[in-house]
Parts: sequence; C-alpha cells; structure tokens
Amino acid sequence: MNRPDRDTLLLAAVAAGGGLLVFLVATELFPYGSANHDEGVYLQQAELLLDGRLWFETPLTDAFRWWFFVEDGTRLYSKYQPVVPALFAVGLMAGVPRLVLAVVGAGVVGLVGLLTREAYDGQTALVASALVVASPLYLLSTSVFLPYAPTALLNLVFAYAYVRCVRDGAHAWGVVAGVAVGAAFFARPYTAVLFALPFIGHALWLLWTARDDRGRLLARVGLLGPVAALGVAFVAVTLAYNAVVTGDALLFPYQAFAPADGIGFGRRAILGYEREYTLGLAVEANAQLLWEFATRFVAAPPLGALAAAAGIGRLARRIARERADALVTDGGPERLSATTLRLLFGGVLVSVVVGNVAFWGNLNILADLSDPTDGFAAQFGPFYHYDLLLPLSAFGASGLAWIGRRAHAVATDRLDRRRALALALCVALVATPVVAVAEANALGPPVRENAAHTDRYANAYEPFADGAPEGVVFVPTPYGEWIGHPFQSLRNDPGLDGDTVFALDRTPSEDFAVLDTYPERDHYRFTYRGTWTAEPRDRIVADLQPINVRSGEEHRVRFETGVVGRPSTVRIADGDDAATYTVTADPNETFAVEWTLTPGRAAVTADGLRQRDDGTVTFDGSAEISLAVTYVQAGGATVTYRQEVSVEERGDRVRLVWPPVASVCRLTPDCGHEGRYVSDGAFLDGVSVNQNARSEPQDP
Repeated sequence: MNRPDRDTLLLAAVAAGGGLLVFLVATELFPYGSANHDEGVYLQQAELLLDGRLWFETPLTDAFRWWFFVEDGTRLYSKYQPVVPALFAVGLMAGVPRLVLAVVGAGVVGLVGLLTREAYDGQTALVASALVVASPLYLLSTSVFLPYAPTALLNLVFAYAYVRCVRDGAHAWGVVAGVAVGAAFFARPYTAVLFALPFIGHALWLLWTARDDRGRLLARVGLLGPVAALGVAFVAVTLAYNAVVTGDALLFPYQAFAPADGIGFGRRAILGYEREYTLGLAVEANAQLLWEFATRFVAAPPLGALAAAAGIGRLARRIARERADALVTDGGPERLSATTLRLLFGGVLVSVVVGNVAFWGNLNILADLSDPTDGFAAQFGPFYHYDLLLPLSAFGASGLAWIGRRAHAVATDRLDRRRALALALCVALVATPVVAVAEANALGPPVRENAAHTDRYANAYEPFADGAPEGVVFVPTPYGEWIGHPFQSLRNDPGLDGDTVFALDRTPSEDFAVLDTYPERDHYRFTYRGTWTAEPRDRIVADLQPINVRSGEEHRVRFETGVVGRPSTVRIADGDDAATYTVTADPNETFAVEWTLTPGRAAVTADGLRQRDDGTVTFDGSAEISLAVTYVQAGGATVTYRQEVSVEERGDRVRLVWPPVASVCRLTPDCGHEGRYVSDGAFLDGVSVNQNARSEPQDP
C-alpha cells in the first residue's frame, strides 16, 4: 500500500484543524444555539428521527407546535427535509452533537483541497484548503446546526467522486457520485441542482462527443449511468417522502407550511410577511450579498476575493490560448482535463450566483437592504452561497500561486539569492500583519454580535443551569405561539412524554387542557423580566416558578404590594368586563387588596375602597382575571402592580393556577414581560409583592 505523500498529510492536517476550529466555535460561541432558530428545528427533527418518527402526534397541536413545523390534524411535522436532521441525529446519539459539525467542517476543507489538487497541484490544494478555513463564512455557518455546510459536503463528495469516476473509469466512484448528488437533492433540491448543473453539462458533453462511436458511447453511458440512475432514484425517494408527510408527492413540506414561499419572482410570503419579489429587487439583494461576501466573508477580505479574481483571470488567459476541442478529449485523464475541471469550478460559481437570484431567501437574510450590519447575513455570511467556497478558494489559491511565482521570477532575475531571500522575508513581515488585521476585522463584528446573543441566552437559561425539572414547563411566546422560537434549547421528547415536557403558555382554557393531560406531574412557569427583541443587548432576568392547580367552591385571594406612592385605584377585570374602586385607605409600607373568586364571578372584598360601579366581574368557562393596583407618585408618575390569574369554572367549583403572574409597571397599567415580577429582578425602592390564597373547601 502506498504511503500518503507530504502534501496529502498536510492537507489532512489542515482539514483536521478546520474541523477543530469549527468545534471550538460551536462550543464557545454558540453553546446555546444561535440567533437563527432554524437550528432548533433541525435538532428537534433529528430527535424525532432517532425515535423512528417523522412527526409529533398529539391532540394538543397548538400547545406543542414547534417553530417551522406544519400543523396537520393531530400531526406536527417539520417543513424541512430529513437528510440533514438525520446527520445531526448521529451526533445526538453519540452524546456529542457538535462533533458532527466538526466532521462536516473537516470534510468540506478536505474535499475542497482534493478537488483543487485534481484541477491544479498539491501545493495549490493546501492553499485552497487554508483559504476555506480562513473564511468567516466557513467558520460561522459551519459551526451551527444549519443545512448549508452539510449539503455542501454532499455536493463536494459528488464532485470529487464524479471527477474520479470520469478520470479513472471507475464505476464504484460513479455509485458514490450518484448517492451523494441524490442525497444532496433530498436535503436541499434547489441547492443541489445549482451545484450539479455544470457537471451535468459536462456529462452530456461527454455523451455528445461520443455520438458517432457506438462503442465509446456505450462505454460512457455505462460509466455515467449509475450516477444518473442513483440521482433519479433519490428524486423518487424525495417525492415518496413528500407523499408520506404532506399527502402529495409534488407538495414539499415547506410549501405546505407557506405556499407562497420558494423559488421564483412575484408575490412571496411566509407567516404574514410578504414582498413583491421583482427581478430588480432580486438583483439588488444578491449584488449586495456578493459584495458582502467579497468584502467581509472570504479569507482576509477583500484579499481572498482579489486572489480569486487573479485566479479567474489566469484561467481566462489559459483558455484563450487553448483550442476549444482540447477542453474535452478522449482517453484516460483527458476525459476531464485540468482546464476542464477549472471550467467546471467556474460553472459552479456562475450557476450558484445566477440561480440564487431567483430565491427570495437572499433578500430576507439581509433584513434591511440599507444596513449591511443587519440580518442573518451579517452574523453568518451569505450562507445560501456557501457552495461558492469551492470555486473562490480554488481560484484564490491559483491566484496566490501565480502571484508568488511571478514575484519569485522577478526577484531571481534582478537580485542575487541573498537579496531575494531578504526581500521575501520583508514581504512576509509586511504581509502577515496585513492579512491578520484583515481577518480580525472581518471576524470581529459577527463574532461580537453572536456573542451578544449567547450572553442573552445564558441569562435566559439560567433557571435550567442544573438541568430542566421533571414535569411540565410552560414557556413564554415573545415571537408568537411557537416552541423553539426563540428558546430552541427547550426541546421535547418525540412522544411528548419525557422527563420534561415543554408547552406554550397560552390562553387559560388551553393551559388547563395541558395541565389536565399531565395531572400527575409537577408544573412550572418559565418567564422573564425584560423585553425580548431581535436586539440581543436588551437584558432579561429569567425565572422558573412552580405552579399548581387549586380547586374549590370559593377562593379568597390576597394581593399585598409595597407602597411606592399614593394608592389611587384598584381594578379587577376579565378583558373589557371590569370593576374599578377608588382607594380611600392611607397605608404605610404595604397595601393589601383581597378579592374572592367563585364559579363565574370575581369581586373585590377589601376595606378602604370606594366602589365606582357594579363591583363584580363575571365570566363563563375559563378566563384570565386581572387585578391592578395603581399608585401615583410625586409629579404624577404612576406605578401599577398587576396580578393575572388563569381560572376555570367547573360546575359548582372553580379552578385557578397558583401563583398568579405578577408585574410591576411604570406609567402604564399593563407592561407584559417588561415589568414581570421575578425573584432576582431590579425594581424601584419599596416595591414588593406578596400573594396568597385560601380555598374553601380545601382540595380533596
């Protein structure tokens, strides 16, 4: 057996180094996941696959609906294809999920190097692999549980296997190529097609040039047939999956989720957001993304882009010198010459760039077109263009090699050996800090932005630092009724029967339905104080509160608050049905309001209040009863304590969730999570909350 040469060993070392860097970035920068909550979708789908399921099955779909899952009757299934989740499932099964990211990262680097070696030489391949590792797009997008790097890995496996198949005439490599391109299509059909188009064109050219020689034509059909057959087989698998999941072979899950989402121009929409995606807007968005790629997300930008331009120019000059029929010739390796392979790299560059114009996702990852620091593109790079790492790195390495050779030739022609070495050392001393500064300037902003998101997640998950409690945990909905958006680390077991079950905190009737489904479990409310927006620097304080259901014919509730001004009004309400009281008492340090809850009725019973109206609130079935105690401070500013209780009448008894949600609001009677009262929150001097209730008769 032949021992690997030095270049191969060095390439393996660079690939391993790239994988190690990915693992470090994934664990240190993204320990809780990133701001792109699609990560949680893929991981939740991976856990379903590990359990042998394609979807959740539950009558309470609204309570357990995961981000980007389709609700279909009692089923909840992901809008994404299962290939990438299946890959991530391997890491979950091994207990080291991010190890898969490292393997993918190493594979991408290694395969770019191998393909570059096929097109150029071993030293150029080493430079190309190093350029991949130095690309911020690679470091950031490969380090998260998103599909772009894994799909690119499949595309690169296909490309390398295709090259070996054609050059060696090896049918086994054709099988590998067919499986890889088919799996890539199953994972991300449009991405796979764009990458494969130049290779498909080359395969057709091989068949066309052999059309007059039956023997040669049959040989080429036999060689390329497995690639095509297996690719088509995976298309059939994709359609079969669609049929099982959506009920229609031609209806992809993402279309079931958002019918106006996808490829093409015109009206595009998803989750209430829509745009008229015109050709002009598409070109503008993609031009900006490519500019961002060249100036912020290639290796040491823009130096990596300039090197790639030099490599492309070198290829163009070579093509101009060669006859067209020399690009594809017969016999041995010349079935796919080095120049032809470089042209295929250029074809990938063109097809990916042009094809992405038709995909409106490239507009969405920019967020605000006028702000290059906004959107996912600023945090991870233009990840829909991830496949450009192959041509840009290969051409960049070629450009650097050409520049190096030219500089060496000039130096040796005009200088003696000693002076040439001195000049080379000076150039290296000057170039090294320039490259380092360019790389640091490129990585700095996205790393800082992602680190800010990580810091906020660290605050949010503080109550789970020692693990999630056994029981049912109700989670808040800052972005709407989705689990995993934004709290993607809080995932359910596939059967919704794990030690911890996460459910959405929604309306009283829906919350009681969840509580009744898990009556023997402990129950918790995960909440936070602060405002959760896309801006990660808004600080929050999270809390995990034990809750329970109390049942009785009557509940007497006491809401005691710290005096922070002159008590003005007390208001009890069920939506628009409200009763208001003027405070006549003059409390000192605390002020207590008592009220009673009976089936269908709530009323304040405290002393020191003057009733303004009927004084009672009625409800039918379930409701959220709120009690607001407002203080007026010097200068007219107000502070309102707010208590919200989920209640449900059942015959001659009424149930309530205890303790209620409490908030402290300034200048407004209702401030949501911004004023949520939590154990470690910072409040005005004098603020305090004490809640208790007595149920009669006592729960059995």
